This record gives sequence, C-alpha cells and structure tokens, in this order.
Amino acid sequence: LQQAGPCGATAAALPLVINTWAFRKATETAWRILQLGGSELDAVEKGCGQCEIDQCDGSVGYGGSPDESGETTLDAMIMDGDTMEVGAVADLRRVKNAIGVARKVIEHTKHTLLVGESASLFAVRMGFPYEDLTTQKSLLIYSEWLNQSCQPNYWKNVVPDSSKSCGPYKRLGKITCEEETVSQRAIHNHDTIGMVVIGKSGTVASGTSTNGGVHKIPGRVGDSPIAGAGSYADSTAGGAAATGDGDTMMRFLPSYQAVEYMRMGVDPTVACQKVISRIQKYAPKFFGAVICANTTGSYGAACNKIPGFTQFHFMVYSPSLNQPAEQVVDCI
Repeated sequence: LQQAGPCGATAAALPLVINTWAFRKATETAWRILQLGGSELDAVEKGCGQCEIDQCDGSVGYGGSPDESGETTLDAMIMDGDTMEVGAVADLRRVKNAIGVARKVIEHTKHTLLVGESASLFAVRMGFPYEDLTTQKSLLIYSEWLNQSCQPNYWKNVVPDSSKSCGPYKRLGKITCEEETVSQRAIHNHDTIGMVVIGKSGTVASGTSTNGGVHKIPGRVGDSPIAGAGSYADSTAGGAAATGDGDTMMRFLPSYQAVEYMRMGVDPTVACQKVISRIQKYAPKFFGAVICANTTGSYGAACNKIPGFTQFHFMVYSPSLNQPAEQVVDCI
C-alpha cells in the first residue's frame, strides 16, 4: 500500500492501468490483456468486466444494489480516446456483462447510449444471454429494507412521509428545502469501478460499470454511463473516472473537467483536487472521488472528506511496478 503524495502526481512509465477502489483483480485483468497484445479498449472492457463477474463490493455487477422494486439493474460506459466514440447502457435489465454491451454500442450502432428494456433487447441481438441478476443476497437486502419502513430512500416532498414509511408516494403540494446530510447509504453503496488505460503510444481509453445506488427509484441513472461524468478519455490529454454519489457528481462532469485541466498542463493530482473543490462549493457533504492520468503516465486521485470517508484507495499498474499497487490519498 502506497501513500500518494498530497500534491504532485506520481509518474509512471507507459502503459498504465489505474482504477477506482482496491479492485486488484480488475487491474490485473486489464494489464494482462495489454500484455497479450489487446487494445486499450479491450483492457478497459475486460478489466471492468472482471468486476462485474466478481460483484466487486456488491456495487458492481449482478446481485447487488436492488432498486425499490427489488430488481438489480446495471449502468456502464466505455470511451475510445482516439476517436472520441462512446458506448453506454443504462438501466440494463437481465444482462450481466454491461460494459460488454456498451462496447457493442460503439461497434454496431451509430448511437452513444441505450437504456432500459430496449438496451436489454439490443444486448440479446448482440449475443448476450438473458440471466437473472437477482441473488439470495440482493433479496435479503431488499426484504430487510422493506422491514425498515423503506429507510433510507431517495424520495422528497411526497406523501406519505418518505422518512417514515414506504410508498406508493404522491407529490406534496408544498415544496420544502431539505438540508443535505451525509448518510451511510451514500458512502457504501456507490462504489463504481472506473478505469483508465493508457497504452505505450499514449492512446487513452476509459470505462465504468456499476449497479447504481441501493434502493434507487426504478429508472434512475447515475453518473457512470454518462460521458464526461463517469469517465472521459482523450488521447491528446489523458483520462479520468469518478466514483461516489452520482446524482450529485454528474451535474459537474468531473471526468471531463479533470481531463480539460490536464490538457492545460495541470498536474493530474491537482486536476483531480480542483474537480473535487468545484463540487464542494455546492455540495460540501457529497461522497465522491476522482482518478486522473495524463498521456505521459503521470497519475493522481482526490476525494471529498466527510465523516466515515477520509481516504480513498485506488489501484495502479505500470512497468515500474511488478504487481498492481494499491495506493491511498487523503481526502480534501
């Protein structure tokens, strides 16, 4: 475990794999694909796909984060920093390999984002099998939530009172302002895998995969499948990926903004910090982190400091390391 410096990125020779959280197997898979001659996009797809198989932290892949109806749905995206093409799926149902489907959106359509039941139909046409994403664990999470009067949830300004009871809800005539609070729900249920891969020639690819926020309102889409929010790749500048409270973070396009800072010559760590600071002005209690890497192989990360989340762990693999290295930064 390496402590990343408070300022100044860590330099590494290319190629480079960097991903959010201590998802080591995903890092190893992406690196292996590169070593076998696979493309940067291949590495991102297989690396994030490894987390879908492993159900990383219960927040990626099947069998985690059931929504209000008890169903697990998936969001994913993949981006080619050479062509600036993006493939993404959101609210994907009954298909496990979300980032694989996202890759097919690039390869076989002129679109960028497919959603919901129609995305699932597309996946089947592309050869992906229908599979049940529900597990005994996700059913247990759901039943326990129902027994706790559906607490916590994502409703506001509705009747009956969403802080005390389950729905169905109807809108409240009078809109009130709710003070932002830090909840344990936010801290532990948005652990998206975001990955950036930079090849020997400087080609950048990025991607994300998640099953979203636990107990989300059905149909909710977070930052993960949105280009510039969940991740962003540009082979003329670098790549970035975000994790955390997607409903807040997606409003600021943190991954796009971080890449633009790096394009201006800003150090990757500082670029990540500047992005977090921008969001802090509007949502000081938000849960989130960003990883950044430029085309020279320098990288960094930053996170917002809140109770229960004072450090952020991420993985790096490069030629200067003989194995994937878990690194940690102190939140700001």
